[in-house]
Amino acid sequence: MDRSLATLLRSLQTSEHPDDAARLLPTATSLLSRLSNPLNITLLTSQLLSNDVLYLVPTEVARCRQIFSVFYTAVLRLIEDKHSPTREHTSSQLTVTEWTMAVVHGANGKSPRWRHTLLLGALLLAFQSKDFEGLASGLRDKLEGALVVASNLALQQKDAEPNCELAVVFVLNHTFPILSDAHQGQVSYDLLLPILVDVTYFSREGLEHGYWLGVIDYDVRPSPEQKFNWTSNSTSFRKVTEIKSRNLVSALGALSRLIAHSIENVHDRSLIVYSMNRVAEFSRTLATSWRQNKLSEVDTREEAQCLDQETINKTFPVLLQVLRDTMFSVVISLRSVLGRLLCDRFLASDSNSPGIAMQCLHILRDTYFIAHRFGLTSSSQYVFVNFTAIDILSQYMLQSENFMESIRPADLGRISPHPLDRLQDLFFLNTAEHFTLTLSPQTNRELLFNAAAPYVDPQGDPRLGEIYEAAHSVMLAILAAPQNAELAMTMVPFYVETLLQSFPKPLTPRQFRLAIKSIVRLAAPPSAIAVSMPLTQAVVLDLLRERMDHASEDLLPPNPDLPIENSQPLSEKAVLLLTIIDCLSFLPVLLLEDWLPLTAELLHKVGNPSQRKQCQQRLWDTLSNGEMDVERAATCVAWWTSRGGREHVLFGEQPEDQDYTMSGALKFDNKL
Repeated sequence: MDRSLATLLRSLQTSEHPDDAARLLPTATSLLSRLSNPLNITLLTSQLLSNDVLYLVPTEVARCRQIFSVFYTAVLRLIEDKHSPTREHTSSQLTVTEWTMAVVHGANGKSPRWRHTLLLGALLLAFQSKDFEGLASGLRDKLEGALVVASNLALQQKDAEPNCELAVVFVLNHTFPILSDAHQGQVSYDLLLPILVDVTYFSREGLEHGYWLGVIDYDVRPSPEQKFNWTSNSTSFRKVTEIKSRNLVSALGALSRLIAHSIENVHDRSLIVYSMNRVAEFSRTLATSWRQNKLSEVDTREEAQCLDQETINKTFPVLLQVLRDTMFSVVISLRSVLGRLLCDRFLASDSNSPGIAMQCLHILRDTYFIAHRFGLTSSSQYVFVNFTAIDILSQYMLQSENFMESIRPADLGRISPHPLDRLQDLFFLNTAEHFTLTLSPQTNRELLFNAAAPYVDPQGDPRLGEIYEAAHSVMLAILAAPQNAELAMTMVPFYVETLLQSFPKPLTPRQFRLAIKSIVRLAAPPSAIAVSMPLTQAVVLDLLRERMDHASEDLLPPNPDLPIENSQPLSEKAVLLLTIIDCLSFLPVLLLEDWLPLTAELLHKVGNPSQRKQCQQRLWDTLSNGEMDVERAATCVAWWTSRGGREHVLFGEQPEDQDYTMSGALKFDNKL
């Protein structure tokens, strides 16, 4: 064993090329786990840590992982040997504790601190993976403390060797979850946080600024079928595959959680702002690079028609997986930033909070092409980040207007032809809906209304279904804002006419009913619309009744772009009647008294029995399930019980064949 050690040490000292030295690492691993002399173990460990030929300049994570694996594997072999009687004669005669102490002594002043983290992290992770409980009392605690101290010192000395901080990031990314709370609290997060952000999003071991996303464009070419082809043999695909397989990128989830924990515990709050700005810079670059890529010109609904099979099945999914992981990483970081802001007076101050909120929303906008594709906008973390940032920013009118101006649609007043621009329009509309109460009437009119107007006009384009709904939501939000009463006077006629033109296509029954119901509700007294246009509710209902006279009773086809509704398929006529019924709860009592018998009459104009039954059930629910206030409910009860409402609904209007007579009275023409 001593002769083998001497040969190995001599080979390490005489190796002139890093690759030659790296070939000796498997031998070093085997020897390290079987040596029984503590001095020899310490000597070999010291050589592995201090021999510069083993380490590339600048530092690379791949080589750090090789050194890390030497100590990690040696621990696993040592433990296996201790539990295997057949290996007793070849295994180390030292106890695990003695062997560990000998290895740790090799991390001395001859080697820099960042290399010590590779040794200490490997020992901790190996013992954790085996659930080993044979260490002497307190040794694990000492190992954790030594790792934290070595990491902090290495971060302080990060300029000593190019990229040496990569080793610390690599080790902490794997070992941080197994550190005790006490030792986690001793990490110097002020040093760690900016390094983590830069390494993750900008370094050659991380996501490299996102520039590679635009380079793909050079390799996307038309195929013989006149479709886009991104071949798996292209340089850009090999680059994406290499990025995906990097140690730090493949463990991006754990790295993101470490960034989030650092944000939550950093002492210098300005570093949080710095980190936000860096993530925003990365997001802008990513969005710009994606726009330069031909693949961004393909709408998600048209990929089967525009991309060939190799792209759809092989290359594009790899790219999407990298983008999805990147999006998760960004959202996790933003969640911690806003969580810290809510609990920190400095960050929550008027000078900081609106800027942080705006930065968050800019980042979400730049990465929206990823979040929308994967449906991440409905995830709990994304929802928290989005709505928290909106809630914070909406407290500041000037900053809110500046933000909305900064993300205004590129083609204000018309539908954007580019899929990426349409996605950003969708983000704008979804965000603008929450700022109508904060923005001035002028901004509501000139920016929000003009941005939504082209999308609420009937177009018949199936790709725009989701944007239609967002545009209608913005319109309703504008109408609901009290300061927009004057604007509402000009908007309501245009909007109601647009709704009637848009149904049944492109608006779905659910969208149409919700929009009309919202208009009637907003026009209910004592709203500003009711004061300026008191007949709005009556006019809207009359328009619906007139539309019913010539509406079709054919079943409407389901919309494949929207979730399937639970209700049965309905005809256009039935949907119009259901819309009228939806509005009854918001009518003034006098108008309600007029429309209850009219609604009952309209029920019997629906020819399909099953649809008529649905409408009757909806009317009964409206009258009885608490949608009405006390006064309206009393009016409905009186109509239903003593004014013939029940009979009118169930049997239709009954003709009066004879005059009312008193029981026992004589007939009018009786001679007596």
